[in-house]
Formats: sequence, C-alpha cells, structure tokens
Amino acid sequence: MTKLEELETAIGNLAEEEYRQFRRWFLEKDWERWDRQIAEDSGAGKLDFLIKEALDAKKNNRLRDL
Repeated sequence: MTKLEELETAIGNLAEEEYRQFRRWFLEKDWERWDRQIAEDSGAGKLDFLIKEALDAKKNNRLRDL
C-alpha cells in the first residue's frame, strides 16, 4: 500500500468532526503554498504582464468599478 493509499484510507475513516478539522488544516496548507508560489512568481517577474494589462486598461479607460 502506498503512502497515498494509506492517507486515503485514514482520511476515509475519520469521524465527521475530525474530517472537518482535517479539511480546515489542509485548506490552510494549500493556501499557504499558493501564497508562497504567487510571491515567488511575482518576485521573478512572471506576473508583470498583469500589471501591464491593468495599466493599459486604465490608460484606455477600460477599467470597471467593482
């Protein structure tokens, strides 16, 4: 049995409250990874095209109020 299969079995056997706690923990970890990746990509200039798009849209009066 692989580690993933062991995890799937263990998660499948959690009581409802433990499952809710696990999901909360897992989502927090997932968001932390996502935030770290965004910060790394931004620092590396990989998201600069988004800034350019926004500035171009502003210059051409194509921005909408949210």
